[in-house]
Amino acid sequence: MRGWLSAASVATAVVASLLGGCEQDKPPVPEARPVKSVVVGQRPAGEPVMLTGQVRARTEINLAFRLSGHMIDRAVRVGDQVAPGQVIAHLDDQIQKNTLLQAEALLSAARAQLVEARNTYARQNGLLSKGFASNAQFDQAQQALESAEAQVTSAEAQVKSAREQLGYTILTADTAGTVIATGAEAGEVVAAGQPVAQIASDGGRDAVFAVSGQIIRALPEKPAFTVALTEDATIAASGHIREIAPQADPVTRTYTVKVALDTPPEAMQLGSTVSGTTLLDAPEGIEVPSSAIVQGGTSSAVWVVDAKELTVSLRDVAVARYEPASVILSGGLQPGETIVTAGVQSLHPGQKVRLLGGAT
Repeated sequence: MRGWLSAASVATAVVASLLGGCEQDKPPVPEARPVKSVVVGQRPAGEPVMLTGQVRARTEINLAFRLSGHMIDRAVRVGDQVAPGQVIAHLDDQIQKNTLLQAEALLSAARAQLVEARNTYARQNGLLSKGFASNAQFDQAQQALESAEAQVTSAEAQVKSAREQLGYTILTADTAGTVIATGAEAGEVVAAGQPVAQIASDGGRDAVFAVSGQIIRALPEKPAFTVALTEDATIAASGHIREIAPQADPVTRTYTVKVALDTPPEAMQLGSTVSGTTLLDAPEGIEVPSSAIVQGGTSSAVWVVDAKELTVSLRDVAVARYEPASVILSGGLQPGETIVTAGVQSLHPGQKVRLLGGAT
Protein backbone atom coordinates (compact mmCIF):
# COMPACT_ATOMS: atom_id res chain seq x y z
CA MET A 1 0.00 0.00 0.00
CA ARG A 2 2.82 2.36 0.87
CA GLY A 3 4.58 1.45 -2.42
CA TRP A 4 1.41 2.19 -4.40
CA LEU A 5 1.12 5.67 -2.85
CA SER A 6 4.73 6.34 -3.62
CA ALA A 7 4.23 5.38 -7.28
CA ALA A 8 1.08 7.56 -7.51
CA SER A 9 2.94 10.49 -6.06
CA VAL A 10 5.69 10.10 -8.60
CA ALA A 11 3.17 9.93 -11.45
CA THR A 12 1.40 13.01 -10.20
CA ALA A 13 4.69 14.91 -10.02
CA VAL A 14 5.60 13.83 -13.54
CA VAL A 15 2.25 15.01 -14.93
CA ALA A 16 2.52 18.34 -13.10
CA SER A 17 6.02 18.79 -14.45
CA LEU A 18 4.86 18.14 -18.01
CA LEU A 19 1.95 20.54 -17.69
CA GLY A 20 4.23 23.25 -16.28
CA GLY A 21 6.61 22.83 -19.20
CA CYS A 22 3.74 23.31 -21.69
CA GLU A 23 2.67 26.52 -20.03
CA GLN A 24 6.21 27.86 -20.13
CA ASP A 25 6.54 27.07 -23.85
CA LYS A 26 3.28 28.92 -24.70
CA PRO A 27 4.14 32.47 -26.09
CA PRO A 28 2.97 35.40 -23.94
CA VAL A 29 -0.01 37.45 -25.12
CA PRO A 30 1.32 40.78 -26.57
CA GLU A 31 0.33 43.83 -24.60
CA ALA A 32 -1.87 46.38 -26.44
CA ARG A 33 0.02 49.58 -27.29
CA PRO A 34 -1.65 52.76 -26.00
CA VAL A 35 -2.16 55.33 -28.79
CA LYS A 36 -3.93 58.63 -29.27
CA SER A 37 -6.64 58.56 -31.89
CA VAL A 38 -9.40 60.57 -33.51
CA VAL A 39 -12.58 59.82 -35.43
CA VAL A 40 -12.39 61.61 -38.78
CA GLY A 41 -15.24 63.60 -40.26
CA GLN A 42 -16.06 65.32 -43.54
CA ARG A 43 -14.90 68.91 -43.78
CA PRO A 44 -17.44 71.25 -45.43
CA ALA A 45 -16.47 73.43 -48.39
CA GLY A 46 -16.15 77.18 -47.88
CA GLU A 47 -14.31 77.28 -44.57
CA PRO A 48 -14.76 80.61 -42.73
CA VAL A 49 -11.65 82.56 -41.74
CA MET A 50 -11.35 85.58 -39.43
CA LEU A 51 -8.67 88.26 -39.77
CA THR A 52 -7.73 91.14 -37.49
CA GLY A 53 -6.74 94.55 -38.82
CA GLN A 54 -7.26 98.31 -38.65
CA VAL A 55 -9.40 100.92 -40.34
CA ARG A 56 -7.34 103.26 -42.48
CA ALA A 57 -8.06 105.97 -45.02
CA ARG A 58 -8.31 104.77 -48.61
CA THR A 59 -5.81 107.47 -49.58
CA GLU A 60 -3.03 108.64 -47.26
CA ILE A 61 -0.87 111.53 -48.48
CA ASN A 62 2.53 112.51 -47.11
CA LEU A 63 2.97 116.27 -47.44
CA ALA A 64 6.57 117.51 -47.79
CA PHE A 65 8.43 120.58 -49.00
CA ARG A 66 10.02 120.42 -52.44
CA LEU A 67 13.20 122.07 -51.16
CA SER A 68 15.33 122.00 -48.03
CA GLY A 69 15.22 124.77 -45.46
CA HIS A 70 14.50 126.00 -41.96
CA MET A 71 10.84 125.36 -41.04
CA ILE A 72 9.62 128.35 -39.06
CA ASP A 73 6.11 127.08 -38.25
CA ARG A 74 3.62 124.22 -38.66
CA ALA A 75 -0.01 125.27 -38.61
CA VAL A 76 -1.67 121.87 -38.02
CA ARG A 77 -1.62 119.11 -35.41
CA VAL A 78 -2.69 115.47 -35.37
CA GLY A 79 -6.47 115.22 -35.56
CA ASP A 80 -7.01 118.56 -37.34
CA GLN A 81 -9.31 118.71 -40.33
CA VAL A 82 -7.80 120.40 -43.39
CA ALA A 83 -9.27 121.76 -46.61
CA PRO A 84 -7.71 121.89 -50.09
CA GLY A 85 -5.22 124.77 -50.28
CA GLN A 86 -4.98 125.21 -46.51
CA VAL A 87 -1.49 126.20 -45.32
CA ILE A 88 0.29 123.40 -43.44
CA ALA A 89 3.74 124.88 -42.75
CA HIS A 90 6.24 127.60 -43.79
CA LEU A 91 9.96 127.63 -44.52
CA ASP A 92 12.21 130.64 -43.97
CA ASP A 93 11.93 132.28 -47.42
CA GLN A 94 14.57 135.03 -47.26
CA ILE A 95 16.96 133.25 -49.64
CA GLN A 96 14.18 132.63 -52.15
CA LYS A 97 13.05 136.29 -51.94
CA ASN A 98 16.60 137.50 -52.62
CA THR A 99 16.88 135.13 -55.57
CA LEU A 100 13.61 136.48 -56.97
CA LEU A 101 14.77 140.11 -56.58
CA GLN A 102 17.99 139.30 -58.40
CA ALA A 103 16.13 137.57 -61.21
CA GLU A 104 13.71 140.50 -61.58
CA ALA A 105 16.64 142.93 -61.75
CA LEU A 106 18.28 140.88 -64.50
CA LEU A 107 14.98 140.84 -66.35
CA SER A 108 14.70 144.63 -66.17
CA ALA A 109 18.22 145.01 -67.53
CA ALA A 110 17.53 142.54 -70.33
CA ARG A 111 14.36 144.39 -71.31
CA ALA A 112 16.24 147.69 -71.42
CA GLN A 113 18.85 146.14 -73.70
CA LEU A 114 16.06 144.79 -75.88
CA VAL A 115 14.56 148.28 -76.28
CA GLU A 116 17.94 149.65 -77.29
CA ALA A 117 18.55 146.78 -79.71
CA ARG A 118 15.15 147.32 -81.35
CA ASN A 119 15.86 151.04 -81.84
CA THR A 120 19.27 150.29 -83.34
CA TYR A 121 17.79 147.69 -85.65
CA ALA A 122 15.05 150.09 -86.83
CA ARG A 123 17.61 152.84 -87.45
CA GLN A 124 19.98 150.57 -89.42
CA ASN A 125 17.08 149.20 -91.43
CA GLY A 126 16.06 152.74 -92.42
CA LEU A 127 19.63 153.74 -93.31
CA LEU A 128 20.10 150.55 -95.34
CA SER A 129 16.99 151.29 -97.39
CA LYS A 130 18.37 154.76 -98.21
CA GLY A 131 21.85 153.48 -98.93
CA PHE A 132 23.49 155.14 -95.95
CA ALA A 133 24.36 151.90 -94.10
CA SER A 134 26.20 148.78 -95.16
CA ASN A 135 24.84 145.27 -95.04
CA ALA A 136 27.42 144.42 -92.35
CA GLN A 137 26.10 147.15 -90.09
CA PHE A 138 22.54 145.97 -90.61
CA ASP A 139 23.48 142.33 -89.88
CA GLN A 140 25.22 143.38 -86.69
CA ALA A 141 22.12 145.26 -85.51
CA GLN A 142 19.93 142.29 -86.34
CA GLN A 143 22.17 139.89 -84.36
CA ALA A 144 22.15 142.26 -81.38
CA LEU A 145 18.34 142.34 -81.47
CA GLU A 146 18.08 138.55 -81.53
CA SER A 147 20.56 138.25 -78.66
CA ALA A 148 18.61 140.82 -76.60
CA GLU A 149 15.37 138.95 -77.21
CA ALA A 150 16.99 135.67 -76.07
CA GLN A 151 18.32 137.32 -72.92
CA VAL A 152 14.85 138.61 -72.08
CA THR A 153 13.39 135.12 -72.58
CA SER A 154 16.07 133.62 -70.30
CA ALA A 155 15.56 136.31 -67.66
CA GLU A 156 11.78 135.75 -67.70
CA ALA A 157 12.34 132.00 -67.15
CA GLN A 158 14.64 132.75 -64.22
CA VAL A 159 12.02 135.03 -62.67
CA LYS A 160 9.37 132.34 -63.11
CA SER A 161 11.63 129.72 -61.52
CA ALA A 162 12.48 132.04 -58.61
CA ARG A 163 8.78 132.70 -57.97
CA GLU A 164 8.09 128.95 -57.98
CA GLN A 165 10.93 128.38 -55.52
CA LEU A 166 9.46 131.10 -53.29
CA GLY A 167 6.07 129.39 -53.52
CA TYR A 168 7.65 126.10 -52.45
CA THR A 169 8.40 127.62 -49.06
CA ILE A 170 4.66 127.37 -48.29
CA LEU A 171 3.29 123.85 -47.83
CA THR A 172 -0.44 123.48 -48.53
CA ALA A 173 -2.92 120.58 -48.45
CA ASP A 174 -3.87 119.01 -51.77
CA THR A 175 -7.14 117.52 -50.58
CA ALA A 176 -9.61 117.57 -47.73
CA GLY A 177 -8.86 115.16 -44.91
CA THR A 178 -7.57 114.59 -41.39
CA VAL A 179 -4.02 114.96 -40.13
CA ILE A 180 -3.03 111.52 -38.84
CA ALA A 181 0.72 112.07 -38.30
CA THR A 182 3.38 114.78 -38.26
CA GLY A 183 7.04 114.37 -39.12
CA ALA A 184 8.76 117.66 -38.25
CA GLU A 185 8.44 120.45 -35.72
CA ALA A 186 8.86 124.20 -36.08
CA GLY A 187 12.51 125.18 -35.78
CA GLU A 188 13.87 122.08 -37.49
CA VAL A 189 15.86 122.07 -40.71
CA VAL A 190 13.98 119.76 -43.07
CA ALA A 191 15.19 118.08 -46.23
CA ALA A 192 13.37 118.14 -49.52
CA GLY A 193 10.81 115.33 -49.52
CA GLN A 194 10.90 114.81 -45.73
CA PRO A 195 7.30 114.23 -44.54
CA VAL A 196 5.95 117.13 -42.51
CA ALA A 197 2.36 115.91 -42.15
CA GLN A 198 0.35 112.87 -43.22
CA ILE A 199 -3.20 113.47 -44.39
CA ALA A 200 -5.92 110.81 -44.46
CA SER A 201 -8.17 111.77 -47.35
CA ASP A 202 -11.93 111.91 -46.86
CA GLY A 203 -12.47 109.78 -49.97
CA GLY A 204 -13.33 106.46 -48.30
CA ARG A 205 -12.01 103.94 -45.76
CA ASP A 206 -10.31 100.56 -45.95
CA ALA A 207 -9.88 97.72 -43.49
CA VAL A 208 -6.23 96.68 -43.75
CA PHE A 209 -5.16 93.14 -42.82
CA ALA A 210 -1.86 91.21 -42.76
CA VAL A 211 -2.69 87.90 -44.44
CA SER A 212 -0.58 84.76 -44.88
CA GLY A 213 0.17 83.46 -48.34
CA GLN A 214 -1.74 80.27 -47.61
CA ILE A 215 -4.97 82.18 -46.99
CA ILE A 216 -4.33 84.38 -50.04
CA ARG A 217 -4.14 81.29 -52.25
CA ALA A 218 -7.36 79.87 -50.74
CA LEU A 219 -9.43 83.02 -51.34
CA PRO A 220 -12.10 82.86 -54.05
CA GLU A 221 -11.97 85.19 -57.03
CA LYS A 222 -14.22 87.87 -55.50
CA PRO A 223 -14.56 87.20 -51.76
CA ALA A 224 -17.16 89.12 -49.76
CA PHE A 225 -16.05 90.40 -46.36
CA THR A 226 -17.97 91.32 -43.23
CA VAL A 227 -15.95 93.78 -41.14
CA ALA A 228 -16.91 94.58 -37.54
CA LEU A 229 -15.39 96.45 -34.62
CA THR A 230 -13.67 94.06 -32.24
CA GLU A 231 -15.05 95.98 -29.26
CA ASP A 232 -18.62 95.94 -30.59
CA ALA A 233 -19.51 93.32 -33.21
CA THR A 234 -22.88 95.00 -33.86
CA ILE A 235 -21.07 97.86 -35.62
CA ALA A 236 -20.25 96.26 -38.96
CA ALA A 237 -20.00 96.93 -42.67
CA SER A 238 -19.64 94.84 -45.81
CA GLY A 239 -16.56 95.12 -47.99
CA HIS A 240 -14.59 93.76 -50.92
CA ILE A 241 -10.89 93.40 -51.65
CA ARG A 242 -9.51 96.53 -53.29
CA GLU A 243 -5.82 95.73 -53.28
CA ILE A 244 -3.44 92.86 -52.42
CA ALA A 245 0.23 93.67 -52.01
CA PRO A 246 2.26 91.94 -54.75
CA GLN A 247 5.16 91.28 -52.37
CA ALA A 248 5.26 89.85 -48.85
CA ASP A 249 6.59 91.82 -45.92
CA PRO A 250 10.28 90.85 -45.50
CA VAL A 251 9.90 90.45 -41.71
CA THR A 252 6.43 88.95 -41.16
CA ARG A 253 6.16 87.22 -44.57
CA THR A 254 2.53 88.30 -44.79
CA TYR A 255 0.72 90.24 -47.51
CA THR A 256 -1.12 93.51 -46.93
CA VAL A 257 -4.75 93.18 -48.03
CA LYS A 258 -6.94 96.30 -48.28
CA VAL A 259 -10.68 95.72 -48.05
CA ALA A 260 -12.79 98.65 -49.24
CA LEU A 261 -15.64 99.28 -46.79
CA ASP A 262 -19.07 99.90 -48.30
CA THR A 263 -20.81 102.72 -46.41
CA PRO A 264 -18.92 102.25 -43.11
CA PRO A 265 -20.75 103.46 -39.99
CA GLU A 266 -19.54 106.68 -38.37
CA ALA A 267 -18.38 104.77 -35.30
CA MET A 268 -15.81 102.91 -37.44
CA GLN A 269 -13.18 105.62 -37.02
CA LEU A 270 -9.68 105.70 -38.47
CA GLY A 271 -7.35 103.47 -36.47
CA SER A 272 -10.15 101.30 -35.06
CA THR A 273 -9.32 97.61 -34.59
CA VAL A 274 -11.64 95.44 -36.65
CA SER A 275 -12.16 91.78 -37.49
CA GLY A 276 -12.86 90.69 -41.05
CA THR A 277 -14.68 87.45 -41.87
CA THR A 278 -14.87 85.73 -45.24
CA LEU A 279 -15.17 82.23 -46.71
CA LEU A 280 -12.19 80.46 -48.22
CA ASP A 281 -12.53 78.69 -51.53
CA ALA A 282 -11.64 75.38 -49.85
CA PRO A 283 -12.59 72.06 -51.46
CA GLU A 284 -14.43 69.42 -49.49
CA GLY A 285 -12.24 66.87 -47.76
CA ILE A 286 -11.33 65.13 -44.54
CA GLU A 287 -9.14 67.04 -42.11
CA VAL A 288 -6.65 65.09 -40.00
CA PRO A 289 -3.86 66.25 -37.68
CA SER A 290 -0.43 66.59 -39.29
CA SER A 291 0.97 64.12 -36.73
CA ALA A 292 -1.23 61.35 -38.18
CA ILE A 293 0.50 61.35 -41.57
CA VAL A 294 3.15 58.72 -42.29
CA GLN A 295 5.43 59.74 -45.16
CA GLY A 296 6.79 56.97 -47.36
CA GLY A 297 8.72 58.39 -50.27
CA THR A 298 6.22 60.06 -52.60
CA SER A 299 3.12 58.62 -50.88
CA SER A 300 1.32 59.46 -47.65
CA ALA A 301 -0.53 57.06 -45.35
CA VAL A 302 -2.32 56.84 -42.00
CA TRP A 303 -2.79 54.07 -39.43
CA VAL A 304 -6.47 53.02 -39.43
CA VAL A 305 -7.86 51.30 -36.32
CA ASP A 306 -10.14 48.27 -36.70
CA ALA A 307 -13.03 49.13 -34.36
CA LYS A 308 -13.74 45.44 -33.49
CA GLU A 309 -10.28 43.92 -33.26
CA LEU A 310 -8.52 47.09 -32.08
CA THR A 311 -5.66 46.46 -34.49
CA VAL A 312 -4.06 48.88 -36.90
CA SER A 313 -3.42 48.76 -40.63
CA LEU A 314 -1.54 51.21 -42.86
CA ARG A 315 -3.61 52.84 -45.60
CA ASP A 316 -2.52 55.19 -48.40
CA VAL A 317 -4.31 58.55 -48.58
CA ALA A 318 -4.49 61.40 -51.12
CA VAL A 319 -3.43 64.81 -49.76
CA ALA A 320 -5.31 67.84 -51.09
CA ARG A 321 -3.25 70.46 -49.25
CA TYR A 322 -1.27 71.12 -46.10
CA GLU A 323 -2.34 73.62 -43.43
CA PRO A 324 -0.34 74.88 -40.41
CA ALA A 325 -1.60 72.19 -37.99
CA SER A 326 -3.54 69.78 -40.17
CA VAL A 327 -3.73 68.07 -43.54
CA ILE A 328 -6.75 68.02 -45.87
CA LEU A 329 -7.28 64.63 -47.52
CA SER A 330 -9.18 64.19 -50.76
CA GLY A 331 -9.29 60.39 -50.65
CA GLY A 332 -8.34 57.25 -48.74
CA LEU A 333 -10.56 57.67 -45.65
CA GLN A 334 -14.26 57.60 -44.93
CA PRO A 335 -16.05 59.74 -42.31
CA GLY A 336 -16.40 57.84 -39.04
CA GLU A 337 -13.16 55.87 -39.30
CA THR A 338 -10.66 56.00 -36.43
CA ILE A 339 -7.01 56.83 -37.08
CA VAL A 340 -3.92 57.03 -34.86
CA THR A 341 -2.65 60.59 -34.28
CA ALA A 342 0.48 60.02 -32.16
CA GLY A 343 3.28 57.44 -32.20
CA VAL A 344 2.66 56.52 -35.82
CA GLN A 345 6.32 55.75 -36.53
CA SER A 346 6.52 52.87 -34.01
CA LEU A 347 3.49 50.85 -35.16
CA HIS A 348 3.37 47.78 -37.40
CA PRO A 349 0.46 46.20 -39.32
CA GLY A 350 -1.86 44.07 -37.18
CA GLN A 351 -0.56 45.48 -33.90
CA LYS A 352 -3.01 45.59 -30.99
CA VAL A 353 -3.68 49.07 -29.66
CA ARG A 354 -5.48 50.68 -26.74
CA LEU A 355 -7.18 54.00 -27.57
CA LEU A 356 -6.38 56.88 -25.22
CA GLY A 357 -8.37 59.79 -26.59
CA GLY A 358 -10.53 61.10 -29.38
CA ALA A 359 -12.31 57.75 -29.89
CA THR A 360 -13.88 54.97 -27.86
